[in-house]
Order: sequence, then C-alpha cells, then structure tokens
Amino acid sequence: MFFSELSIKDAWLIKPNLHKDNRGVFRRSFCKDEFLKKGLESKMNQGNISENPNLGTLRGFHYQIGGHAEAKTLTCITGSIYNVIIDLRKNSLTYLKHVILEISSKDRKSIYVPKGCANAWLTLEKNTIIHYYMSSSYKPGFDRGIRYDDPFFNVKWPFKPNFISDKDQNYDNFEDY
Repeated sequence: MFFSELSIKDAWLIKPNLHKDNRGVFRRSFCKDEFLKKGLESKMNQGNISENPNLGTLRGFHYQIGGHAEAKTLTCITGSIYNVIIDLRKNSLTYLKHVILEISSKDRKSIYVPKGCANAWLTLEKNTIIHYYMSSSYKPGFDRGIRYDDPFFNVKWPFKPNFISDKDQNYDNFEDY
C-alpha cells in the first residue's frame, strides 16, 4: 500500500499495490501493520457499505464526538465520488481547513479520514457503492453533522446534489454550533 498525506493533517490517500495475473487483480483494502507504520488508527470496529443508485447523491458532513469519535477509510467498489474532509480538531494545524479529492473504482484508491474530521461525498456516477472501515461503532446521540452548503466552509461542489436526506439537508451551519 502506498500512502500520500493530504493537506489536512493525518488525512491520507491510499493507493493499493495491485497484483495482476490472468485471473484478474488482487489488492488489500486494509492492513493493520501498514496503518500502524503510518501512525493511523488500526483498530476497526465496524464495516459499512453505502449503495447509491443515483448520480448526485450526497451524504454528509458526518462525524462523531467524544470517546466515540471515529477514523474511517473509504473505498469505491463501483462508481466514483467527490469527497470533502473538514478538520474540526481545535488543536490541529489545519483546523477548519478542508480538502477535496475524487476517488473511483477505476483508480482503486481509498481515503483515510482521521478522528475529529467531518466527511461528505457526492456520487459522480450512477450505481456508486462505497465501503467504509470505521474505528468506532455508530453511537446514536454522539453523531453530528454540518450542512453540505455551509457558507462558513464555502465548499465548491461540482454540481448541486440531486438526492440528499432530510437530516443532511437540515443540519445547522457550523457557526451556529
């Protein structure tokens, strides 16, 4: 696995080492030892799959607080996403900064989002499936969110979402926290 640090402290883009032969391609999507070498959270408590049949589906900005804060690793199994990470860690050098990147099933890359950061993504293709590894299990009452179009962060989305949950649509703006 090849790790490239992003402009948000402790956030990474992960490129797999591909093993190709006449059967196809084999790759690792997670390796505890390699994560530990980079100082990343290596204890994964939950795996999630998000199936998105429609182009323009937006999920986020999501995060959990306190002892239930979660690191997450996202990979596109099919399709592609426009992903945004916002650093909400008050002691971080990149506090309140965001980074934007695209990943797809074609490039086979993954994104590591550290604890204390909010994450959102928008599907760029129909039938996009995302697999997540989460360092903490989902805990109702500890989940939080920020509006995807919060003017404080001024994220430049490639287009307006076509599908978004009522919950994601109605989060408060960040400055209201």
